[in-house]
Amino acid sequence: MNDATEKPPSPGAPEAPRSGGASPAAPPANGVADPAANDVPPDAWEFAGWGHAERIEDLEPKPSPPAPHTKLGTWKATAICGNDITSSCLYVSALCALYAGAYAPLALLLVAGVLFLFRKIYAEVGSALPLNGGAYNVLLNTTSKFKASVAACLTLLSYIATAVISASEAMHYAHNLWHGLPVNGATVALLALFALLCLLGISESANVALGIFVFHMLTLTVLAGACLVAVTRDSTILVANWKLPPPSGGVAKALFFGFSAAMLGISGFESSANFIEEQAEGVFPKTLRNMWIAVAVFNPLISFLSLGMLPLDQIVEHKTDLLAQMGQLSLGSTLRWWIGIDAVLVLSGAVLTSYVGVVGLARRMSLDRCLPRLFLARNRWRGTNHWIIVAFCLLCCSILAVTGGEVETLAGVYTLSFLSVMALFAIGNMLLKVKRGRLPRAFRASWPAVLVALAAVLVGLVGNAVRDPDYVRVFGIYFAVAFGVVLLMFVRLPLLRLCLLAVRGLLSELHRVAEGAASVLQGKIEEINDQTVVFFTRGDNLANLNRAALYVLDNEQTNRLLVVHVYEREEDIPPNLAKDLSTLDHAYPQLRIDFLAVKGQFTPELVDALSERLKVPKNYMFIGCPGDRFPHRLESLGGVRLIV
Repeated sequence: MNDATEKPPSPGAPEAPRSGGASPAAPPANGVADPAANDVPPDAWEFAGWGHAERIEDLEPKPSPPAPHTKLGTWKATAICGNDITSSCLYVSALCALYAGAYAPLALLLVAGVLFLFRKIYAEVGSALPLNGGAYNVLLNTTSKFKASVAACLTLLSYIATAVISASEAMHYAHNLWHGLPVNGATVALLALFALLCLLGISESANVALGIFVFHMLTLTVLAGACLVAVTRDSTILVANWKLPPPSGGVAKALFFGFSAAMLGISGFESSANFIEEQAEGVFPKTLRNMWIAVAVFNPLISFLSLGMLPLDQIVEHKTDLLAQMGQLSLGSTLRWWIGIDAVLVLSGAVLTSYVGVVGLARRMSLDRCLPRLFLARNRWRGTNHWIIVAFCLLCCSILAVTGGEVETLAGVYTLSFLSVMALFAIGNMLLKVKRGRLPRAFRASWPAVLVALAAVLVGLVGNAVRDPDYVRVFGIYFAVAFGVVLLMFVRLPLLRLCLLAVRGLLSELHRVAEGAASVLQGKIEEINDQTVVFFTRGDNLANLNRAALYVLDNEQTNRLLVVHVYEREEDIPPNLAKDLSTLDHAYPQLRIDFLAVKGQFTPELVDALSERLKVPKNYMFIGCPGDRFPHRLESLGGVRLIV
């Protein structure tokens, strides 16, 4: 560093110049002879340069900035994700009855039991890794970035399908109330409206979501009370429905397909994990509890009451407006209109959930260079990520236009992507237990609970795939498109290299034009590779340092690794650390490994100061897995990643 103070090196930490590493032909800055000085490939991406060692003793950590005042409280956070999951009662009772018949309430109770297990699974991950991203976040910190991106693509597909389907269904309900409403045009307007709300900021969006959520809970309570009185007075229809044989042929088969269909009743549960950083401390597990209570109470109850209000064949016939029919039969047209308005509002709230969730996820993926960094841009007037919001809105509108308003095909994408995300989250929880067992956490899900929850979700996946094989085909097409975009980010360096080689091949004929293009391409490659990543070590052995180097080679598009050791006394610097790093530096010529000794104490403030001093974002700073005695909360480090 240019402003580093020169000090005599400690034992094992050789002196280094102030500036960067030496050229490939010169002796390296760490004092070790260069055995490959005459055999260095000409291309920058094949040889990163030899590393050097230096130290900083004048770093002055700044106090951590105060937490943003816009952190969401329990009810606002619950409302954002709760509108999505509680809107399921508008359609899941009829859908479940189609396959399970009178056993639909039991199937919905089984799903509520599965959701109870996922409460602990999500709470454990959220307390150990309180960062946006959901399944992507936990897999990123327990496995490779490529594997985590699969979960991210599934989550993005789920949000796209949720937004389009919810907006379209909301406008269909509105069309039933006002027949002159153009459904497709109104759907586009609704998607644009919530894009504008998100551009205004999450607090304003949460206020709207909270109002919708309270109105929806009141509506369901009134409907349940009115129907309960009606069924108590006359249970003839209920008894007749219970005497009917299961529609799927046998109780076991009815429960299997009914359970698979009922799994849609918990869609939206994963949303809270995708904006956990916007929630105040301790709020996340409360949102999980509140969502579970709402689903466990209303979904089985509404299903049971529907069996007492309408014959089974009419329940299936009115699958798009079942609750409105129940309201008509219990309290007349007033309650029917009330439920229609509520359906429009809560389905609109599910659109808002998609926007909020996708902003948190896309921003995290952009920080990790899985999506273009363009999405990290914030507007000056509200500080929101406008490119993410606008791009998501345009994508939803384009899919609506491609399908011509017939968005039923997206239901298959929605089902399989949502259940796949839940399954990957359970797998991520297991990896967290195995690979990051020492990481402190406030909640722990037992192994039997995680295994049972994973098995239940897999049963739901199989059931939906068997029930309609076309779901798998449509899902595969949309997933391939979504993953293709992310895959481009992973292969952009090879593509750029290929372009560079092609350009060099044309130099003999198009020298003047091709030379300029080659310069731009090589500059872009060097710009990407020049992003330094930092690994904090307490003096780990050579095996741990080797794992850190391998992780960077396998997961990060860079050729520069800076190993940092924070010390308070001169004698605290491990005597063999610089020698070990020199060994690794020569073992991996495609990775330049530098060493930096920093005088001070390892604190969030020191991490902030070092990030500013080195111009390295905290998303590119790594640590080993801390133990129970680690004095700082992981979120206080601002996104520092676990890799060892």
